[in-house]
Amino acid sequence: MKKTLFLSPPSFDGFDGGAGARYQAKREITSYWFPTWLAQPAALVPGSRLVDAPPHHQSVEDVLAIARDYELVIMHTSTPSLANDIRCAEAIKQQNPQTEIGLIGAHVAVLPEPTLRQAPAVDFVCRNEFDYTCLEVAEGKPYEEIRGLSYRDQNGRIRHNPERELIRDWDVMPSVLPVYHQNLTIENYFIGYLLHPYISFYTGRGCPAKCSFCLWPQTIGGHQYRTKSPKAVIEEMAMGRDLFPQVREWMFDDDTFTINEPRAVEISKGLKKLGLTWSCNARAHVKYETLKALRDNGLRLLLVGFESGNQEILNRIRKGIKLEMAREFMQNCRKLGIKVHGTFIIGLPIETKETIEETIRFAQELDPHTIQVSIAAPYPGTELYNQAVTNGWMDGNVLVAGSGIQTSTLRYPDLSPDEIEDAVERMYRRFYFRWKPIFRILREMATDRQMLVRRLREGQEFFSYLRERKEIIRAKQTQERAVSVGTH
Repeated sequence: MKKTLFLSPPSFDGFDGGAGARYQAKREITSYWFPTWLAQPAALVPGSRLVDAPPHHQSVEDVLAIARDYELVIMHTSTPSLANDIRCAEAIKQQNPQTEIGLIGAHVAVLPEPTLRQAPAVDFVCRNEFDYTCLEVAEGKPYEEIRGLSYRDQNGRIRHNPERELIRDWDVMPSVLPVYHQNLTIENYFIGYLLHPYISFYTGRGCPAKCSFCLWPQTIGGHQYRTKSPKAVIEEMAMGRDLFPQVREWMFDDDTFTINEPRAVEISKGLKKLGLTWSCNARAHVKYETLKALRDNGLRLLLVGFESGNQEILNRIRKGIKLEMAREFMQNCRKLGIKVHGTFIIGLPIETKETIEETIRFAQELDPHTIQVSIAAPYPGTELYNQAVTNGWMDGNVLVAGSGIQTSTLRYPDLSPDEIEDAVERMYRRFYFRWKPIFRILREMATDRQMLVRRLREGQEFFSYLRERKEIIRAKQTQERAVSVGTH
């Protein structure tokens, strides 16, 4: 077995490269998801180490000092961070030309050959569901015999092996929790709407929904939800409770944990016996009876993608929900005392100033406990990307600014990238600067000292984020004016 390092490289300050189904970017407040995509293959490779540099504030120099002792380095990358990650790979290779370096992630799964051509320091990339591909590389199996691998051969030619089958039996997959325990400082991970400290991980992979913008199901996980059995999940949670007694909340980051409602309820009953508080992703069509059963068994919060307040946009992206369904869902959650973190996207096909206004008003009407507003990002491999190319909506390919904050790469006939970006700040201000959210925040701060300190820090970060976003828009407008003057 090769001595193997799994690495999430240093990146933009505050960059959340481990983001789940959402986009990799710097958030409005300090936010870091656990690096499950790296931790799962690390759990398969005996003696390996996982380094998640961004939340641990490790520099390239820190990473180089660690990588010196490893034969094989497998790095997670994404479309926004690829150029930065390639530079890190080059530094590792320059330090020791014998180090084997590979990349995993949605970007390389879709664009293996362009990535290898762009990154001479990288020896291979693992396509699609890559866990066992990583294991076989670590075992020293010849590259040409490893399914799912694209690599540069001894003559420098790029080769693509046949695809690897998706993992069917998830009960045989080892838990990532011992990997977290051995390699990560969990207190360094924050999500604004989850209790701290928290832990997130997957109990399965894949999502039956066909949302046109969502990255992972279209590139790695597929559209069949393959899961661990309730018994295996409950046993894993019992181990997690023993490993991490300080954890206040457990987050199941499966794309849609509640899609199999009987399974979710069965797992929740085991969690209640363990005395655990938990949250999960959900779609806005979970039945009231299921919500009540989950609430009675420790569910505290649901993360729900509402995306837009315009039904035509929801239909276009194949979200599979109606506005009335979302309204009823929120009424049920409010009646049961289940908190909801609602996520929305500005700039989906084919957004206008009027539909943005509908989304802002819809978010205010639903009034979830907290919200996240993202910019529609056409990631390679998604239907949204193909639509943007076909219809001429692409306006550049820079998904994040130099600071790591999301920027818009989409332009519609009646909506510019600047207007899309400006709408993000406007939506945040109009949602949070109302008496209901302000009262909720003040009440949290008054009843929990840890929450008081945390919300004060987050408030400062939030206003700093809004200022930074405004500066990005102003700089782009100045640059565009300069180009326009130069052209004329």
